[in-house]
Amino acid sequence: MPIPHTRNRTIARSSAAVLLGAGLLMSPGAHAQAGAGCKPQGTVAEVNACAVQEFQAADTTQQILYEDVMRALSAHERPQLRQEHSAWLRERTAHCKRETQAAETQPEGPRLYHQCLTRKTQERRRGLMRWLSADSPAKP
Repeated sequence: MPIPHTRNRTIARSSAAVLLGAGLLMSPGAHAQAGAGCKPQGTVAEVNACAVQEFQAADTTQQILYEDVMRALSAHERPQLRQEHSAWLRERTAHCKRETQAAETQPEGPRLYHQCLTRKTQERRRGLMRWLSADSPAKP
């Protein structure tokens, strides 16, 4: 039985996304972006890599907390948190881009940007924990 045309397109898109992702992961820039080569007292690039690594750790911790909070909420509360969290992610990125715009082209630009992302991500913990308290935004 032939595979429907729309399914072929979906498979092709998925395959392209995987190949594109694999290509990006193997590029030299992605290696540094992943926090590889972190040396806190090293070159600017090595210090930048440390900032990326710290952000990744904070983001992973925050994502685990988000998933835990989602599991703890009732089905009618989850869409509200999902919407709030998506808005927060957009605002975090926009805020840090604005905050570090002047240093964007400087060698320390990536460090400053990722430090901002780390700070905002760590601050998000309070907002997520609020969903588990009596003053949850979903409660009347």
